[in-house]
Amino acid sequence: MEKLISKYFIPGKTLSVGDYVREGGYEAARGAFTRFDPPALIAEVSKANLRGLGGAGFPTGKKWSFVPQNTGKPVYLVVNVDEGEPGTFKDKYILRHAPHLLIEGIIIAAYANNIHTAYVYVRGEYTEPYRKLTQAIEEAREKNFLGKNIFGKGFDLDIVVHRGAGAYICGEETGLLESLEGKKGFPRLKPPFPAVSGVFGCPTVINNPETLSYLPFIISRGAEWFAKLGMERNGGMRLFSVSGHVKRPGVYELPMGTPLREIIYDHAGGIRDGKKLKAVVPGGLSAPILTAEEIDIKMDFDSLAAKGTMAGSGGVMVMDESTCMVHALHATMRFFAHESCGQCTPCREGTGWVNRILDRVMRGRGRKADIDNLIDIGSFIAGTTICALGDGASMAMMGYLKKFRPEFEAYIRDGKCDLKDGSVPHPVSV
Repeated sequence: MEKLISKYFIPGKTLSVGDYVREGGYEAARGAFTRFDPPALIAEVSKANLRGLGGAGFPTGKKWSFVPQNTGKPVYLVVNVDEGEPGTFKDKYILRHAPHLLIEGIIIAAYANNIHTAYVYVRGEYTEPYRKLTQAIEEAREKNFLGKNIFGKGFDLDIVVHRGAGAYICGEETGLLESLEGKKGFPRLKPPFPAVSGVFGCPTVINNPETLSYLPFIISRGAEWFAKLGMERNGGMRLFSVSGHVKRPGVYELPMGTPLREIIYDHAGGIRDGKKLKAVVPGGLSAPILTAEEIDIKMDFDSLAAKGTMAGSGGVMVMDESTCMVHALHATMRFFAHESCGQCTPCREGTGWVNRILDRVMRGRGRKADIDNLIDIGSFIAGTTICALGDGASMAMMGYLKKFRPEFEAYIRDGKCDLKDGSVPHPVSV
């Protein structure tokens, strides 16, 4: 199977500008200036059915088409490399191994949207990826791929790298914009949407690095070729971060719509230690969990949404039969309670309340009413907050409680997990 982005993921190696150019790097960006005007370039990306691969899955070309031009204000590009969704670790591979691929994608997106300044917001913990990216930007400037009159086409572009400070909420696009402006990362009310009023009150395109890194392939090989790699409305490939109880955890680049069973058993080697599969979180921690009986599903945005879960960030977390679902949910909700920014009362109070109830259950002081109370609390969090953190917390919790309710009931009754294989789960600090 042909690799696109992941062909550069060579352990211990970062592609230099010289190596990248020798492999044809930056020719797609050069060709974009020659072959397309901005509207035609947006149409080409739309034809490729490229979806936003950071989590929301919004069509990239359509997002670009919303950006108003000739407003008298500059248009900015913001690259969201916060990557704080648990179970997700693919974007750091792009920065670490193929930063010039990302830079070329930024150039193409900037030309399509008449952008002359791009901001790359990098998760604060990503020290090595940050260093690799800043080094690559300097290399690109030296080659005149960035700066004034790039490619001799009269187009100016600069890239500014901004480091975050470890807040999950800044992965939400408007919380990120607030942080980028030097303020507390409180998500903004929408509308106005960032396309109209984003960073510094100007029209702003926000894209994930994986999304941008596929642009050079679309330009060099054509939108129809890219669209055919995937499925209808879900074009191309994507990077899946596979972790948990599998033999070969890692990042796998596969066509959109690849069956979840194939990802787990063929690419990740199946369940380790001869155990049976119990559950899978298919798209990062916020995605509602799937049971072992539900993995014959295509891993694209539409198929997963129809199943009541989501593709999200492509973070596939696999759990075997030794996993206690009560422990897993407790860890999940402790994370959401800790990372809630506190701006919205339902999220701030609801996630904290859920976490306290689960703390008590974990200590063996659970009550019969706790499960229904948790479901009730979750229903009041969903749809009542400014950003999607509350929705993600609620959806994740509802999935565990509804699909594994007997296990929660047994834990409340007996004060421990009733695991089929007789194993003892790892202790969780409460």
